Amino acid sequence: MKDFSAQPWAPFLVSPRFSNRPWGVSDLRPWFEISAKDEPIGEAWLTGDECTILSGPHAGQKLGSLFASHPAEMLGTTAHAGSPLLIKLIFASEKLSVQVHPDDAMAQKYGEPRGKTECWYLLETKPGAQLAVGLKEGVTLEAVKQGIEKGTLEESLNLLTVTPGDMIFVDAGTVHAIWPGVVVLEAQQNCDLTYRMYDYGRPRELHVEKSLEATKFGTRAGKVAPVVMEDRARLMESEYFRLDRIPVKGSKTSQNLRQPDEAAAALSYLFVLAGSGKLVSSDGSFEPLALTPCAVAAIPAAAGAFTVEGELELVRISPRWPEQA
Repeated sequence: MKDFSAQPWAPFLVSPRFSNRPWGVSDLRPWFEISAKDEPIGEAWLTGDECTILSGPHAGQKLGSLFASHPAEMLGTTAHAGSPLLIKLIFASEKLSVQVHPDDAMAQKYGEPRGKTECWYLLETKPGAQLAVGLKEGVTLEAVKQGIEKGTLEESLNLLTVTPGDMIFVDAGTVHAIWPGVVVLEAQQNCDLTYRMYDYGRPRELHVEKSLEATKFGTRAGKVAPVVMEDRARLMESEYFRLDRIPVKGSKTSQNLRQPDEAAAALSYLFVLAGSGKLVSSDGSFEPLALTPCAVAAIPAAAGAFTVEGELELVRISPRWPEQA
């Protein structure tokens, strides 16, 4: 691994990129001071390749281009190409399509670099809100086909009632759908491959054959209980990502944000769940970053030491690769 000690990079803020969706909402407040002008807004992409860097020497550059031009500085290695994680906020006022994502092998079969395993952290839910995660026990592929044709696919879906703070794992191959009345923090492999099985009559393309090919029965998907540690709660750990909820009361150093089994030179993101504060250089090498709700600070592998100061709740999201699992 490259030694970055002589040339530390500054952590930086990333500007979200908002995406219109027919099932979205017209007003993103209090999460963002944004209202939809035409089509509802369904997603805020927090770390997409087209997101703009807001601070530091790379301000104005697209996040994806920085990963492409400086993989070692961003990731700590050149063994993995491109940005590994896509982090989103999802705002649902209607049912999303019933869909499935391919695993790495299927994605690569069709010329894509990776598949899409994801997880959902529930930030807000209306009473009785549900998500469709997987198929009911005993459901066959033929039953899925008939459900698509007859519009009865929901009868085959496994439904989970959710409340704020729930974590849901959705591994590739899981038939799933997000339903109304939720705000979700989603972390996923950086892949936008979605095969729609059923879309409630919306005039959008379906991908029935590929969705059936991608479907797996008996996946690992479902609710994941947090693992409470001395200074944090481990929300999720998979072969592709790790999410920790970390309270900061006063200050916490960059070293203390990491876990002992993590390399010092590795990428992470800090999502501000609640509260406010600032991220301050330990040696004065960069200007302080304001940390406000829904802000995302990228911490490159080459970043120097820093301190987070204030009263806030962070979700620290870091990529992993299957060989690390």
